[in-house]
Amino acid sequence: MVTTPISETRKVSKVEGLKERSNYLREPVATQLLENTTHFTEEATQILKFHGSYQQDNRDNRVKGQEKDYQFMLRTRSPGGYIPPSLYLTLDRLSDEYGNHTLRATTRQGFQLHGILKKNLKAAIAEIVQSMGSTLGACGDLNRNVMAPPAPYKNRPEYQYAWEYADNVADLLTPQTGAYYEIWLDGEKAISAQEKPEVKAARENNSDGTNLNDPIEPIYGEQYMPRKFKCSVTVPGDNSIDIYTHDVSLVVITDKNGNLEGFNLLAGGGLGRTHNNEETFARMSDPIGYINKDDVYSVIKAIVATQRDYGERFNRRHARMKYLLHDWGVEKFRETVEGFFGKQLEPFKPLPEWKYQDFLGWNEQGDGKLFFGLSIENGRIKDEGRFQLKTALKKIVEQFQIPMRLTPNHNIILYEIEPANQGIIEDILQQHGVITDASTIDPLIRFSMACPALPTCGLAITESERALPGIIDRIRTLLDKLDLKDENFVIRMTGCPNGCARPYMAELGFVGSAPNTYQVWLGGTPNQTRLAQAYVDKLPDEQIETFLEPLFVYFKQSKTQDESFGEFCHRVGFDSLREFSATYQPSDRVPMKKTTTPRKDRKNQNRVSVPDEMFVRLKSAAIEEGRPMNHIINEALEAYFSSKKE
Repeated sequence: MVTTPISETRKVSKVEGLKERSNYLREPVATQLLENTTHFTEEATQILKFHGSYQQDNRDNRVKGQEKDYQFMLRTRSPGGYIPPSLYLTLDRLSDEYGNHTLRATTRQGFQLHGILKKNLKAAIAEIVQSMGSTLGACGDLNRNVMAPPAPYKNRPEYQYAWEYADNVADLLTPQTGAYYEIWLDGEKAISAQEKPEVKAARENNSDGTNLNDPIEPIYGEQYMPRKFKCSVTVPGDNSIDIYTHDVSLVVITDKNGNLEGFNLLAGGGLGRTHNNEETFARMSDPIGYINKDDVYSVIKAIVATQRDYGERFNRRHARMKYLLHDWGVEKFRETVEGFFGKQLEPFKPLPEWKYQDFLGWNEQGDGKLFFGLSIENGRIKDEGRFQLKTALKKIVEQFQIPMRLTPNHNIILYEIEPANQGIIEDILQQHGVITDASTIDPLIRFSMACPALPTCGLAITESERALPGIIDRIRTLLDKLDLKDENFVIRMTGCPNGCARPYMAELGFVGSAPNTYQVWLGGTPNQTRLAQAYVDKLPDEQIETFLEPLFVYFKQSKTQDESFGEFCHRVGFDSLREFSATYQPSDRVPMKKTTTPRKDRKNQNRVSVPDEMFVRLKSAAIEEGRPMNHIINEALEAYFSSKKE
């Protein structure tokens, strides 16, 4: 068997050897799955990722001297975020039978199930596949989930093309090994949508020399890609997918009649990095050129072959394609791709400005039916107190059998809704405490994102999903105090520098750098068109107000009309921000708060308790009014003290 030629000419990492010896992703997963243990070895977990699962342990449950609380995260492969009703209902059920009773919509338009035990892993994957889903390639060193705008516009052909080619690129780059079905379904491949003949033909075609002499994996070979590889397809102007953050992005180009002509091509984006290692960095993709629609699969294969054959395979921290673009430059990269492709790429075509869209609320599809965009804070679908989102979604999907699209900002779009059912769906959501009017959601929450981080992510340095809601409340309180009530900006947080919630494109990004401590990034734009920059390396979370107050005051005093906070930070520059902060003397400083880390032994400090009955009423009012509870409390206290003065 001929392997990827890299191993013959360069030093390779330990993981490269594991992939090469895995018998096309079979071992040691297949053998260890049969063993009566709670977890896999480190070697097996590396191969398990290709099957769509990460081995984790719940750090909240760690006890010295005892075995870790091992559990598994499963991630779906869902091109364009498509989730058919049968799959959603299966995932909902599996989360209760095998998981932690929640679902997590990801920032890459898939679902994650958390808390699955090793003994239930095979049953869970089998049921996902049998319900029109898959986890194959959702993780690992290959093409990940292909993203596309989630809006189901039936009267805008460019959106339909984006969905179609997201599916086709996903199929083109799907691993061809039979290992997945052998291990999880005992060799029985579930009936699913057939890939298009032209996609299969493109994969098998080697007239351009992109394929390896490998009958099992003609594109990837035994060693697959150097690291993860991410693709997206979008339409001109729609930046709901964070266009500049992918290894490869296609932009649909149509003629004046809406017929597909071809695609603009961008390459070299990626956000993962390592603290204190300047050789790793976040990078925006570059325009590469334009391709005719008939050449799209050949060019995608040419780019994959370029990264496969020339990407770093020894230092995994430097193995993403963005480093190849950085080291080579766009011209050399383009020439190498053209060498595989066999002809020159055409010039990149002009595009309108990119705008972020989240498609929340009720919208028309363009064919008489409706779609509804539902905001989900940090993507977590759960039942908690009066807030019963998980139950509500299950009722809606069961009753109306409608599909959904997950969005790149971990929200959900329900579509194919008959107008007659709009009121019923709205009532179900409201009866379960779910806000349906997006205009009442605090924009700081609406446009924020956080990764799961602790307690399950093995890479997390500190909190993210569990910390961000409290931090946003504190930032809103500070803005209100400074008479900046109408200001909002994009806030994103991750528990480590890998950047799963894309904090490096945010106006205000928090990146975990130590327990309860964050690196702060400033200067991104509301539409995610410029990379932010690191401003502070280690900010303890109890100092967030003290740190942000002078920046907000400077912003209030010196911003131009309609200038956002991120644009302001970029315009004035970090030296100016630091100079103002160093000389700032607040007349009425906002009190610092203790950490928002939700530790079990945390003491309540700087808090006021209310009777249980009053808390229930307060939470209900906050949900109905679409604002934080502390806003209502502050308003009531202001009224109380004002009356005392009178």
